[in-house]
Amino acid sequence: MENSRRLFWIKFGILTALASLIKLVSMYPALVENGYSANMYPMIAMLLRLLTGWLPISVGDVLYGAAMLWLLIKLIILVRLLIRRQYSWAGFLHSIAGFALSLLTLYVFFYALWGLNYSRRGISYQLQLKQQRYTTADLKQVTTLLLEKVNSQRGQLGDSSFAYPPVKTIYGLAASAYDSAARQTPFLQYQHACIKNSVFGSLNNYFGFLGYYNPFTGEAQVNTKVPDFIVPYTACHEIAHQVGYGSESEANFVGYLAAKASGNHLLLYSTYADLFSYANSELYVRDSAAASANFRMLDTLVKKDYRQYRKFMQQYKNPIEPLIRLFYGQYLKANNQPRGIDTYNEVVAWLIAYEKKYGDL
Repeated sequence: MENSRRLFWIKFGILTALASLIKLVSMYPALVENGYSANMYPMIAMLLRLLTGWLPISVGDVLYGAAMLWLLIKLIILVRLLIRRQYSWAGFLHSIAGFALSLLTLYVFFYALWGLNYSRRGISYQLQLKQQRYTTADLKQVTTLLLEKVNSQRGQLGDSSFAYPPVKTIYGLAASAYDSAARQTPFLQYQHACIKNSVFGSLNNYFGFLGYYNPFTGEAQVNTKVPDFIVPYTACHEIAHQVGYGSESEANFVGYLAAKASGNHLLLYSTYADLFSYANSELYVRDSAAASANFRMLDTLVKKDYRQYRKFMQQYKNPIEPLIRLFYGQYLKANNQPRGIDTYNEVVAWLIAYEKKYGDL
């Protein structure tokens, strides 16, 4: 018993020291950028993708499912003990200590395997982009450009009978897009693709998830139970997380850079459709008449896709989803994204900065 207690405190001490070191390093973005994100993380991510990429099913989702089942069993056991009044203070303190050790372990592995990327200098440093406060005129200009792009790319796909390819083909296109992007910007290199369908299927729609990255297994999961035009850009976004961008706005922007470099109409349409939605929503807050006029100028087939998506989302409205958004928003705020869930919309600022520097989108 004494040896077990000693071993526990040794583990606790080591993990606390590692967690403190990680927290200290995270306070120095230059160190994270040059030491971790540019050198250590690419090797970690590639190794994880090599270990899990060959399996057809998402290892991360299986682990998440097992963890949720384990927590449920523990909760049931706890409730039974409380009802029977068989729970002692010693047992309670032991459980708290074990839970704290588990949280410390998760913290260390999460930030060591990926989470430190939240503290990097990121895409603004790499592309020398100045993300500044933008005017309504700036926003109108970029939204007009996105309007032209989304209409043009939808036209390239043909009429309403256009059939989207299988998701595996889409994943291949997204991975190839990063190959194209890496020729211009080597830091977007992506090898040993590992993109998988989410095991949780339609359950993601109730929680509001289009995709997510598992830092413990290196897998990018995509929710394929959504309208087809959503999937390509989601895949590009999740690969951006795999490449090492923690911020949701940066992942959106990097996904855009990859799609743009690919020149593939399917990826570009999905990307511009999402980006136009972000930008026009921002514009609606400032100038609702201009935003409404933009929507009226959308191609009929683009409007059809937007209507399909709105109708789709209405089907999955539930009281749990706002709570999930709230918790996820707090998680983002705790990881250098002060706007929480609205961080996704910050991609508009990146687009404006990019257009100002390069003159096009």
